[in-house]
Amino acid sequence: MEQRPVTITDGSIRVRFVLKGGASLPEYQTAGSAGADVRAYLSEPVTLEPMARQLIPTGLSVELPVGFELQVRPRSGLALKHGVTVLNTPGTVDSDYRGELCVLLINLGTEPFTVKHGDRIAQAVIAPVVQACFTAVDSLSETGRGIGGYGSTGIA
Repeated sequence: MEQRPVTITDGSIRVRFVLKGGASLPEYQTAGSAGADVRAYLSEPVTLEPMARQLIPTGLSVELPVGFELQVRPRSGLALKHGVTVLNTPGTVDSDYRGELCVLLINLGTEPFTVKHGDRIAQAVIAPVVQACFTAVDSLSETGRGIGGYGSTGIA
């Protein structure tokens, strides 16, 4: 499997979208935003009951350059105000995927939450990726932490 490196000559990364009728391109809300808001593409509203999850379409298909991914992340306001978040966060859209971008939302709140067409439901972050070469070995190098796992470094 050969991966071609991306060459950025003009300081920008070209991301191409195919939009279904009525869909919106992702939008950065401020000049300093890392994530661009992604909107729901629905023919009718969807109500998420508490602890319910639903795959919400966006009406977008994306083409990313090889060596990049689109990360689907929660919107902090939805999480804080309504308990609604992205279940598999961050979700990864690979550079070779050409299907519709959908967002797996879950309602962790205590009240039903209704998603309507055009609602901002997630953020898209474009990020570089590295494919590693994996090697099987008999042992690993020693470190100060060693095999200490969850909570092994304390809280202070």
